Amino acid sequence: MATFIQTSPARTPESAAQIHLIPAEAPWSGVIRKGQTVRIEDTYGQQAIDTLFYRADDFSERYSSQDTMRAQNAAYIGTGTRLMSNEGRVMLRMTADSCGRHDTSAGACSCESNTVRFGQAAKYLHACRENFLVEVTKHGMGKRDIAPNINFFMNVPIKPSGEMTIVDGISAPGDHVEMVAEMDVLCVISNCPQINNPCNGFDPTPIRVLVWDAGV
Repeated sequence: MATFIQTSPARTPESAAQIHLIPAEAPWSGVIRKGQTVRIEDTYGQQAIDTLFYRADDFSERYSSQDTMRAQNAAYIGTGTRLMSNEGRVMLRMTADSCGRHDTSAGACSCESNTVRFGQAAKYLHACRENFLVEVTKHGMGKRDIAPNINFFMNVPIKPSGEMTIVDGISAPGDHVEMVAEMDVLCVISNCPQINNPCNGFDPTPIRVLVWDAGV
C-alpha cells in the first residue's frame, strides 16, 4: 500500500532546477546536490527504473542494498527509507512515494541473465547492465563499479521461502518517488529495456526526472 506524503505546492515543473526526459530503454546520469530533491516519475506506468547512487566526490562510496535493508529492517523501500551507502552513511531519504512497491533485491537485467532466463535468442537484447556501463564509463568507472541497484516501480513479491518472482507492476501513469539528498550524489539510471518479463508491462516507455533546489 502506498504511503504518500504531500509534496510542497511550490514543487512544480516550472520551479524545477533540472528536468530530464529519458527515452524508453535509455540510460541517464546526473549530479544531485546535498539538500536538493529529486523526483523519479513513471510517466506512463508499469515501468521499472533501475537506479544507482554514488557519492559525487568519491565513487568508491555507493548505494548498498544490503545496508539499506538492514538499516530499515525491511525488504522493500518506500517513504521514510534511508538509502544507505557501503560506508554506512545516509545518501538520500525517500520523502514521497505514490506507488508503494519498489525492489532492491532482484538486481539489473543483463545479456547473460537474459540468456539464462529466456534462451539464446535473448542473448543480444538490450539490457540494464549495458545501460549502466555506458553511463558509469562517462564518469571514469567500469564494470566492477556497478553495484546491486534499486528497481523503482518493479513489483517483486518475496515468498516466505525467500523465492522472488517479477510480476505485473502496480504503478499508474504519473506515479513517482521523491528523495532528498543528504550528500552530493551521482544518480545513474537505466530506464529498463526488458521485454521478456512483466516488469515493464512488456512495453518499455519514457520516464522523467526532476530536481528542485533546497527549500522548494
